[in-house]
Amino acid sequence: MPANTQIDARLIFSASESDANMLWATRFLAPDPFIFIEKRGKRHLVMNDLELDRAKEQASVDKVLALTKYVKRLQKLGAQFPKIADVLVEILKDLRIAAVEVPSSFPIGIADHLRKAKITVLPKADPFWPEREIKTAAEIRWINESLRAAESGMEAVIDAVRRTRIGKDGFLYLDGTQLTSEILKRIINTTIMSQGYVPSHTIVSSGDHCVDPHNQGSGPVRAHTSIIMDIFPRSQASGYFGDITRTVVRGRASERLKQAYRCVEEGQQIGFRRIRNGADAVQIHREIVDYFKSQGFPTGEIDGRMQGFFHGTGHGLGLDIHEAPGIGTRSMNTLKTGHVVTVEPGLYYLGMGGVRLEDAVLVKKTGCTNLVLIPKILEV
Repeated sequence: MPANTQIDARLIFSASESDANMLWATRFLAPDPFIFIEKRGKRHLVMNDLELDRAKEQASVDKVLALTKYVKRLQKLGAQFPKIADVLVEILKDLRIAAVEVPSSFPIGIADHLRKAKITVLPKADPFWPEREIKTAAEIRWINESLRAAESGMEAVIDAVRRTRIGKDGFLYLDGTQLTSEILKRIINTTIMSQGYVPSHTIVSSGDHCVDPHNQGSGPVRAHTSIIMDIFPRSQASGYFGDITRTVVRGRASERLKQAYRCVEEGQQIGFRRIRNGADAVQIHREIVDYFKSQGFPTGEIDGRMQGFFHGTGHGLGLDIHEAPGIGTRSMNTLKTGHVVTVEPGLYYLGMGGVRLEDAVLVKKTGCTNLVLIPKILEV
């Protein structure tokens, strides 16, 4: 940003249902893009007739303006079908705004149109709202509610795995049907949806599928092998996410898998012990990686495939499933009181399968509080 540029306002044009920056600013969920303007701490929305009354009732803003008012004005000036960029020019003129700061995702076509109208548009890289990192009491409550929904899905799926019969062919059978990842995901998703939460890309992977940590899993599930279940529901009411992972085995785990499970449990404990206000996130991650290596679980490319612990230890949790701060090596982060972060070390090797355990914690001045209540158990 040039040193002599005076920013008059912040401007967002997006759908809050898919843009956490907009949802955080307005506390108003809507599927279609709308206009948000903040000038000197005063927040305005510009809404179409369909959402106008609901926005006035629900949005956490100072004023809700009618889009129709500006469309009619432009039509009187000769524009038969005014574009949203034309409307924005009129609104900014009314509010005496000559320079706006926008998110880096702001539509380039609209930005170009505003610039042609002599309005300065300056993109700002994330975090657009740095305040989002520190969670309020209300936000912690909403995250806790989403974690409870994730726990209910996890309890339902583990109960289903526990009830399976081990067939002579080595596969699992539930109520006479060969168990698949798809069946287990359906159990999770229907449980979550019944409580008003939206599941998306739920992971239930087993065996060597686990070695790709984001493999959602498919096909039949064998006995005596790892099953990783990663559940991250979003509240339809608040928009906040929960995120929990557990690993189980129906039958008997191999000794190698048991050792890996114990190491991942201890890796989590290292995170729990180190996380506090002022902690170096990169150092926490490196300590866990070094511990795994010392226990015979190195990380690196093996037979052309990354194996070991090759993702971050954790990430911020809130209106985005992955948000700042991260706990890993990709960015330098210092943890602060009020952060909510996941702690999810994992180990993944071809032939062994994988282990990942994930909880979410609230960072405090002298430590952290685990917000997840359900236990961890390997063999079920």
